[in-house]
Amino acid sequence: MKREEKKDFIKLQAFSLTEVLVVLVIIGILVLLALPNLMPLITKAKSTEAKMQLQHIYTLQKNYFYERSIYSSELQSLEYEQETLSSEGGQANYRIEIVEAGPIGFTAKATAVADFNGNGIYNVWEIDETKNLREVIKD
Repeated sequence: MKREEKKDFIKLQAFSLTEVLVVLVIIGILVLLALPNLMPLITKAKSTEAKMQLQHIYTLQKNYFYERSIYSSELQSLEYEQETLSSEGGQANYRIEIVEAGPIGFTAKATAVADFNGNGIYNVWEIDETKNLREVIKD
């Protein structure tokens, strides 16, 4: 004898594919509307990297000056190693360089390697021997 089994299926409540897609489209539209307002915050957050690196260069330059009575014109002599740039597959958003150096002062510059807000202008920061940190070109 064959025994017939009655199969009970439980129907679960769930969202349909169409409902999920509509929600995703709405979220996408809201992100596109909010993104232009968030770009200045993203630029400000990324410029923190430039400030920190330039303050580090200032400290290295002061140490070098106390030992040799002259500021260094080369990052290698300060034992500063530039992190791999984001344009080359790394993490760094700014290229650090020493613009001028001598027995009485120095100027170091951090130039962005990416245009953070897409306006064609690259952010530039500078620091000197008096720890005067300033934004030369705003992004």
